Amino acid sequence: MLTKRQNLLETIKGGNPDRFVNQYEFMEIILEVPSKLMAEPGTEFKNDWGITFRWPEGQLGQFPVHDEEHKVLKDITEWRNYVKAPVINNSDEAWAAAVAHASSVDRKDQFVTAFVAPGVFEMCHHLMSMEDALMALYEEPEAMHELIDYLTEYELNYAKVLIDRLHPDALFHHDDWGSQKSSFISPAMFEEFYLPAYKKIYGFYKQNGVELIVHHSDSYAANLVPFMIEMGIDIWQGVMTTNNTPELIKNYGKQITFMGDIDSGVVDFPGWTPEIVAREVERACKNCGKLYFIPNLTQGLNFSSFPGVYQCASEAIDKISKEMF
Repeated sequence: MLTKRQNLLETIKGGNPDRFVNQYEFMEIILEVPSKLMAEPGTEFKNDWGITFRWPEGQLGQFPVHDEEHKVLKDITEWRNYVKAPVINNSDEAWAAAVAHASSVDRKDQFVTAFVAPGVFEMCHHLMSMEDALMALYEEPEAMHELIDYLTEYELNYAKVLIDRLHPDALFHHDDWGSQKSSFISPAMFEEFYLPAYKKIYGFYKQNGVELIVHHSDSYAANLVPFMIEMGIDIWQGVMTTNNTPELIKNYGKQITFMGDIDSGVVDFPGWTPEIVAREVERACKNCGKLYFIPNLTQGLNFSSFPGVYQCASEAIDKISKEMF
């Protein structure tokens, strides 16, 4: 029986896996970094960039607050006056828990995985709101290029610390690039503004010992796959059924692997049942096949919003592996 790591590599390289890669099993994600990433349900917090996040009671997650009081970037043409990159905490004490976690992982079995969120596109709209960010790409492209360069430079500085501290084998990087049915911006605009940033970021990780780039975007982004390949993404995590995953595998499978095709909104809700989960797992696995595909809830970490769904999906994947392999 192959290790989790070996089975993953066989899957993404078109080899001979002996089972489906089961969701996030191949990644041991290191989350104990110095910066706080999430609010608690029913609370809000301000991060190191000054962005306020609020997680309303009864909702599935947090989102930045963009009223006049809380919006960080109020005028893109004056972005230097508003946006100040935080100092990266690089003390031994701050990184002790993360280093201990990374050191405990059997790297023959799993990839020690650094986690980065939010990404460059999300940072743009977190600072100023989605509406302002999208309009600025049209109305003030020069200023947006400058802001993106600034955010990219910060990411590269943070990457240096992550790599020095954790020596990760993999990177799990979040940046949502679309809704369920379209990308937020056109491929041409994505190519102009965001492709160069990600070629720098992902290129830096690859040049410094990171073997695997896993990018999360639980959305439609089929029209951006050629750019994903160009920037060095090995696995697109979060691919929704609206992308026609089997067609993507047929067209691009030898260049990139697709992880998802089990839409969280379809299986992860208050009235979920094991039968619904099993149906969706079977559909995804039989439609997408054994290579260049990892069955997975489209959610961006190894859990579900409602208790039991993630574990149920993992069990269903194990079961269908026994049938199909």
